[in-house]
Amino acid sequence: MMNLLWLIPILPLAGFLILALHGEHLSRRLVAWVGCGSVGMSACITALVGVEFFHGLPDRASYQQTMWNWIDTSEMTVGLSWHLDALSFLMVAVITGIGFLIHLYSTEYLSDDDGYARFFAYMNLFVSAMLTLVLADNLLLLYLGWEGVGLCSYLLIGFWYHKPEYGTAAQKAFIVTRIGDTAFAVGLFIIFTQLKTLSIQQVQTLAVEAWPVGSNIAMIVAVLLLIGAVGKSAQLPLQVWLPDAMAGPTPVSALIHAATMVTAGVYLIARMHDLFALAPLVQGIVAVVGLLTLLLAASSALVQHDIKRVLAYSTMSQIGYMFLALGVGAWSAALFHFLTHSCFKALLFLAAGSVIHSLHHEQDIFRMGGLRRQLPWTFWTFLIGAAAMSGVPLITAGFYSKDWILWSVWSSPLSQQWMWVGALLGAFLTGLYSFRLIFRVFFGEVRTAAHGEPGLAMRVPLVVLAGLSLSVGFLEIPHTLGGLSLFGPYLSQVLPTMEVRPGMDDSSEAFEQIAVTCSALLGIGLAAFFFLPRVSVVDRLVGTAVGRFFVPFWQGGWGFDRLYERAFIQPWFALTRDAGEFLDRGYGVLVTGAEFCHVRLSRTQTGHIRWYAATIAVGTLMLLGLFAL
Repeated sequence: MMNLLWLIPILPLAGFLILALHGEHLSRRLVAWVGCGSVGMSACITALVGVEFFHGLPDRASYQQTMWNWIDTSEMTVGLSWHLDALSFLMVAVITGIGFLIHLYSTEYLSDDDGYARFFAYMNLFVSAMLTLVLADNLLLLYLGWEGVGLCSYLLIGFWYHKPEYGTAAQKAFIVTRIGDTAFAVGLFIIFTQLKTLSIQQVQTLAVEAWPVGSNIAMIVAVLLLIGAVGKSAQLPLQVWLPDAMAGPTPVSALIHAATMVTAGVYLIARMHDLFALAPLVQGIVAVVGLLTLLLAASSALVQHDIKRVLAYSTMSQIGYMFLALGVGAWSAALFHFLTHSCFKALLFLAAGSVIHSLHHEQDIFRMGGLRRQLPWTFWTFLIGAAAMSGVPLITAGFYSKDWILWSVWSSPLSQQWMWVGALLGAFLTGLYSFRLIFRVFFGEVRTAAHGEPGLAMRVPLVVLAGLSLSVGFLEIPHTLGGLSLFGPYLSQVLPTMEVRPGMDDSSEAFEQIAVTCSALLGIGLAAFFFLPRVSVVDRLVGTAVGRFFVPFWQGGWGFDRLYERAFIQPWFALTRDAGEFLDRGYGVLVTGAEFCHVRLSRTQTGHIRWYAATIAVGTLMLLGLFAL
């Protein structure tokens, strides 16, 4: 079955081509079969490949398939090659599995949209590009998928292009992520110049042999790759595009901006882990960036009014946890949180879409309330997703992945105690903003009546994702709670195992788990105190001088948009406006000169042949005279 690996990215690409070329001539039912079926077939092939892949472990830890040579010169050979190992299979399973559920959900959610075929064409192209990114054997092919998901992100955020603000949001995402992409491209140029290869495996092997730990070249390349990862994963300081990206349809938010694309930066750092190990200072910056982002985003999520913007900031915060884990060397813990996050965040976005769909596209949580009786399926699945994101102990997947990260931050020799305190504060804020959302939307008085639960195509993905949000955490249970380690040994074939600082024992881990549990439960308890029966308490707090300062500040994402507007956008527009006026004057001079020459030279066109013959003769004599001299 391994020889079918190439079909995994090709099938969604084929679906895109069919829908792009013939979608407007197909019925909606056939469009749904092509769009959803191509990703479903890719998921089935992933399962078949996975059976053979797991059967071959640990003797055969990776598999490579080359379709043909893409570029073949005397200095560089780049193949259209796929590389499957434990890391890439994890990513492929998430992309195809959750991608299929989101496509199935979309068949009903967008059933009345005029751009039905165009939507599925874009979604299929995105899935194909993301699969290319994670299966690529070389950095150039990876970069092709990297740029492909950026293009699809632009197309899908601005899907409803008739609304100018949606087009602006798409442009913002495209431009901001281009900053990171440019840095990534420069890093690839340096890698090829220094190592004469773009093969991911060879690059890491040769870099370890050629570059000492802490060398300048290793630091420069790691920084450039980090900038690329920061842009794609919406981390500080390039995080400003993600909240506005919620302009796209809700399934887009679930697929691209929660479960897959925004985790591309996490994948890049994990895939190039040997190179980051050569630059310990940069690896430490990865941890700091993750910690700052998770706290900034969590505080901003506390004060948002739009249900999707709350989830957007929560995505930034949870990816911050992944960056924090990568920065302290807990590679497997970061990828485990990626797995659990992809389940509960896709669930939350799809459940939010169910709410929005039932309320005639209302997204303001202050116009919602009392929906738990009108939308019971949506309520219970949303509650499971919020509990998993908050880390409700023992029964949710988010608890086990977040506990693993915080234990790694507590015990890693690359970490500091203040990082653990910051991560613990983030866990508290997560519980607070998650259940603020629950109590605002599903409890209290009914402000907007819902027109009923969604149909089967939307309900099935919610139930499946809710089950995954409760169960996938049991792949890695700490030994203090019984001990079941499946995920860590699986990824240890690709990623190094984190060393534990001396003196860390079972009592230390138990203390850390108690602290994480209390932090999450305290956040949930405060949410119940503030938002369940006593909304007036919150109103009084917001009305204070401190509240009037912090609430707008946090709602605006800590002022980054305003800062960038004043520091970069306005000066750029002023510069281009002045330069445009100067260029317009220059073009005016050219036009005037051309008109003058035209008027003067046109007088030589008299229509008398004798004058033309005389001119030719004189010119010929002048040329002969020049040659003679």
